[in-house]
Amino acid sequence: MPQDDTLFVTFALMKFEKYHISPEIKKSLRELEFKKPTDIQFKSIPPILKGDDVLAIAQTGTGKTAAFAIPVLSTLQNRVRKNDTGQIRAVVMVPTRELAVQITDVFKSIGKYSGLEILTVMGGVEQAAQIDQLQKGVDVLIATPGRVFDLVNQGHINLRQLEILILDEADHMLDKGFIKDIRDLIRFLPRKRQTLFFSATINETIKELAYSLVHKPVRIQISPKDPVSKNVEHAVAFVDMDDKRFYLERLIKQYPDKKILVFVRTKVRAERVFSAMGRVGLDTATMHGDKEQDDRLAVMEQFKSGEVNVLIATDVSARGIDIAGVEYVINYDLPDVAENYIHRIGRTGRGRSKGQAVSFCSEEEKPMLAEIEALLDKEVRRMEIKKSEHLETLAISEEIPNDWRSVLKEIENQENFKPKKKKR
Repeated sequence: MPQDDTLFVTFALMKFEKYHISPEIKKSLRELEFKKPTDIQFKSIPPILKGDDVLAIAQTGTGKTAAFAIPVLSTLQNRVRKNDTGQIRAVVMVPTRELAVQITDVFKSIGKYSGLEILTVMGGVEQAAQIDQLQKGVDVLIATPGRVFDLVNQGHINLRQLEILILDEADHMLDKGFIKDIRDLIRFLPRKRQTLFFSATINETIKELAYSLVHKPVRIQISPKDPVSKNVEHAVAFVDMDDKRFYLERLIKQYPDKKILVFVRTKVRAERVFSAMGRVGLDTATMHGDKEQDDRLAVMEQFKSGEVNVLIATDVSARGIDIAGVEYVINYDLPDVAENYIHRIGRTGRGRSKGQAVSFCSEEEKPMLAEIEALLDKEVRRMEIKKSEHLETLAISEEIPNDWRSVLKEIENQENFKPKKKKR
């Protein structure tokens, strides 16, 4: 539906204080320093508050979690809760456990003064305490579709009184094979409910699923010509595969206080880069599919708190990492699929923050760079590396013996030496 320009400007200038949301939600937004809504927020919040179904297509990093968390929490708070034991009032379905934890943090931060019960359930952790809380009743339940379906089948939760259903990162849920669980869950849901469907991309399968869930939805699409956030400056450096570790080491040493997210192609590569950084005394952490759930949650908490400032991850984790303040995304390896470049870059420059993205591209990765540039419909800025700068990078590394470093320095000095011209 086309957006009226006058209305667009009015909402763009509108502050959260002007919205018809509860005083308790406004108080937490002030503390969180939420002042003006992002595009997806000012387009989503009014119809959600009205009780409309919403079908929203928006890229990562646009502030879409708050776009549904703010109105959903305010709506639940303003409605009288039924006395049914074990009632689940709203369910948020997400593709990964990490994302479930992070969305829970957003809901708890925004709903700090609301008095609403917010719970995450996931596999890989003890569920007895979670089941006890579910039987008492929960206002907002956040989980993967498979986990929700499992708990319904076990008889631990009843969704017949559900008021609001939210699907976030729907396209990623389909990629992970959750479509059957979602379809199976539909028969356990009441027909009269509000449904909010959020996805980064849209295709026929996603459209078919969306329209089987929503009823006369308000359609919202935030799709700038550049699929990468305008808040991100991205560049590429041509680096030999064997030299990438030296450039990563230099960058980490150059920005010791910055949050840096490093993407590699495989789990084995993640551990190798982790070991390479460890050999030169740099503290990093890894995130990939081989880690136990408790370890993954612990790593995410370390990265979030700043205990560890460098996280090395695979593409499996790209959409599961939603940590505020990631200032650098480093594509240590270019992804196997061009679209994953966008998901990786989306981890920085989120909301109104600025971000930097740097890709290390070896000779064999140049065809993938061409695919990425075709997807972006523009060339990624080249970072020129002079031979003297390359030698300096090698000389900085703690992995190179002292005698070799002195030789490299000497070569660099010779290259920089320019003989003076003789006077006539």
